[in-house]
Amino acid sequence: MTLRLTAAASSETGSYRASNQDAAFTAGWGAAVADGVGGGPSGDLASATLVHRLVAGGLRLADRDDLIERIREANWDIGAQVRRDPALQGMATTFTGLFTTIRGSMLLAHSGDSRAYRLRHAELQRQTRDDSYVQALVDRGLLAPAAAASHPRRNIITASLGGGESDVVSVFEPDAQPGDRWMLCSDGVSDYLDDEEIGLQLLRHRSPRDAAAALVREALEAGSRDNVTAIVCDVREGEADVAESPSFWGSARERFQEDLEIGAS
Repeated sequence: MTLRLTAAASSETGSYRASNQDAAFTAGWGAAVADGVGGGPSGDLASATLVHRLVAGGLRLADRDDLIERIREANWDIGAQVRRDPALQGMATTFTGLFTTIRGSMLLAHSGDSRAYRLRHAELQRQTRDDSYVQALVDRGLLAPAAAASHPRRNIITASLGGGESDVVSVFEPDAQPGDRWMLCSDGVSDYLDDEEIGLQLLRHRSPRDAAAALVREALEAGSRDNVTAIVCDVREGEADVAESPSFWGSARERFQEDLEIGAS
C-alpha cells in the first residue's frame, strides 16, 4: 500500500519579531517545518536553504538512507552559505519533516524543538522528543512536564542543523496509516497551545488548510512571542501526484523565488 499526503500550512511572523525565520513546504510526498535558531545570524536563510534543498532533491524517497542523504546534502548547503560568508557563522535551524516513500512507508525526521503530532481516532499523540535543555531536565526527573512550557530556558536547544559534519537528525519510521492527521509546527505554536487545544483545532476543522490557519490564529491569540507555523497533513492511500508543485511558506516563500529544478526520483 502506498501513502500520500493532503497537506497545507500557515505561517505568520507575529507581532514580536521583525522577520519570519520559520520555513515550511507541503507536497503530496512530504511536508516539513524548519525554524531558524534564535540568537544566531540569518535564521531565515538557514531554514529556507534547508527546505528548498530538500525539495529540489526529488519527489519521492526510496528509504530511510535516502532521506538521511537528502538531509545531509541540504545541511551541506547551509555550511556552503557560511563558507561563502563568514558573517553567517553560527546560523542554524531546527527541522521536522514527514515523508512518504516509494515502498509505501512513512518517514519522520527531527532535529531541535519543532514538533510532530499524530491525531488518530480523536486521540492526539506527540511523535517527537524535543532536543532541548528543558526536555533533558524533564527526562531526568528534575522538572515537571507541566512546568516545561513556562521555563525561562525552554528555548535552549541541544540539536540543530547548521552545516556541520557532527549535526544530528533522527530519522525513523513512525506508525502511520490512512485516516491519520498529522500536525508539524514550530515552537511558536507548541509553546503556547497545549495538547488539548491542538487536538480540538485538528478535530474541529475538516480541511488541512483551515486547521493550520486556526492553530496559527489560536497561538497568536494566546500571546505567542515567536514566529508561528503549523502544517496539517492528512494521510491517504494512493500515489502522490508527481505533477503537483510544492507549496512554500514563511522564509521559504520569501527567499529563493527562482524556479527549482525538481527531480522526479
